Amino acid sequence: MQNIDVSDAAPTIAILAGEDSGDQLGADLIIALRQRYPRARFIGIGGARMQREGFESWYDIRELSLFGFSEVISHLPRLLRLRKALVARLLQTRPAVVIGIDAPDFNLGVEQRLKQAGLLTVHYVSPSVWAWREKRAEKIGRSANRVLCLFPMEPPIYAKHGIDARFVGHPLADRFALVSDRVGARESLQLPQQAPVLAVLPGSRPAEVARLGHIFIDAARRVAAALPGLRIVIPAANPQVHGRLGELLASGAGDEAAPLLLDGHAHEAMLAADVVLLASGTATLEAMLAKRPMVVGYRVAPLSYRIARALKMLKTDVYSLPNILARANGLRGDLLVPEFMQDDCTAGNLAGATLALFRDSERRGAIVAAFEQLHQGLRSGLEGHAGDRAAAAIAELMDEKHARH
Repeated sequence: MQNIDVSDAAPTIAILAGEDSGDQLGADLIIALRQRYPRARFIGIGGARMQREGFESWYDIRELSLFGFSEVISHLPRLLRLRKALVARLLQTRPAVVIGIDAPDFNLGVEQRLKQAGLLTVHYVSPSVWAWREKRAEKIGRSANRVLCLFPMEPPIYAKHGIDARFVGHPLADRFALVSDRVGARESLQLPQQAPVLAVLPGSRPAEVARLGHIFIDAARRVAAALPGLRIVIPAANPQVHGRLGELLASGAGDEAAPLLLDGHAHEAMLAADVVLLASGTATLEAMLAKRPMVVGYRVAPLSYRIARALKMLKTDVYSLPNILARANGLRGDLLVPEFMQDDCTAGNLAGATLALFRDSERRGAIVAAFEQLHQGLRSGLEGHAGDRAAAAIAELMDEKHARH
């Protein structure tokens, strides 16, 4: 069996990233780790950003871009074959550390098998232990030697189960200024400075847009009918989503103020907006960091929803990250973000809540102030960038193992 020595600064480091957000985290992590280990070799599963940093991707990152129970179940045979082949290859290579980024349904099983075989494992991005059954923390502890958390309320949950977890901060909190620039964003997108602007983001995956796109676009059109001069901006996360949204918008191509469909530019669209209408997920955190009042809607596959309800898996009655962070920080009052989930996610409900925000400037101001407070909380007591802090926590673990051997 090969003994790994990190003292020569040339370790093999495996990273397993799922989805586009994991690819960005992985790229930032590679840059930071390379500062410590200039001759390191990076292998595993990653996307274009990671590969631009010299990463050797063994499999296509899209293999892991799944969500929801029913979606995972339908792809289960393929995922099991992939996991078996990946584990065998990693056991043969025996990297100095294996870092699973998000994608817990896939990565935690891989990490557990590798940890049992004596490899050092790290899980980067804690699953939502504050929203789902807390017992999951114990399973994560069996999979990872260390968990890297994006939110400050997560390590105390792991500590109750004796699991090593570190708060490294959320990379998005580093990328957004504490005071947002609406004027610059509108100039960049060629939007009028005085017009009311609504940004609409119905998801980043084709399956999400198929489920939510028509509802969100219908809601936006209802808001436009009630709010003269409204400009609607819809940033598409990728070409597939752009094509699907284009089809949904085609029926309204004759509107006086046709929505502006963008290739990417989600951050600029949020910064330019007065209100954001979006699907639940990481984008709600981006809108919070952009300091934009928002309305959130979401629907999962009916089977996924029934399973979660039947097994009583959810332990929270709020879904969007801004509301979860507000509760964790003791902010009082009504929910900062109106949420409409599953059957409540209708065009009428979304439009009504969005119009209410446009018409209440005092409420919008209070929301912006709360979002500024939450943004500061995600950065308080931390130095440097999230990627640097994550790399430091991983390097510390690698050095500790090397010292023991």
